[in-house]
Amino acid sequence: MTTIFQYYNLKKQMRTSIFIAILFPLMSISFILSYLMKVTATGWEQFVGLTACILLDGFFGVIAGIKKEGFKTFKALNIFKTWFSWNLILTVILITEKSFPYADWLSEVMIIPVVTFMLISALKNATRSGFVKATIVKEIMDKIDKHKDQ
Repeated sequence: MTTIFQYYNLKKQMRTSIFIAILFPLMSISFILSYLMKVTATGWEQFVGLTACILLDGFFGVIAGIKKEGFKTFKALNIFKTWFSWNLILTVILITEKSFPYADWLSEVMIIPVVTFMLISALKNATRSGFVKATIVKEIMDKIDKHKDQ
């Protein structure tokens, strides 16, 4: 009879060890994902704005590429690589801003220039693809160049 009880206790300990071995990593992953969800939920406007700029630039870039050299799959997939990498960078920036109260300027300083260049690139790609007249883009670029010197 003692062997049956020893076997039962050993089996019970093994179940507990397996339960703990599975539970601890799942709890850790759940904590990290819930924290990331909270960070992204508070800065969702920045993620949507960045995604919209990337998709706009990518859309006009693909159309301009089709007109110039035909459709290239690897160039079209660069949109998703760009989207993933910039959203990852924005996530890290927002986590840093939340962690350090005096670093709340990071997202504006680091993401606004990227968004600006993407919008300029989208304008150029829209011109190359025929959606926007070249004179309008030239006029906009001239006005930007005037402000550079000041």
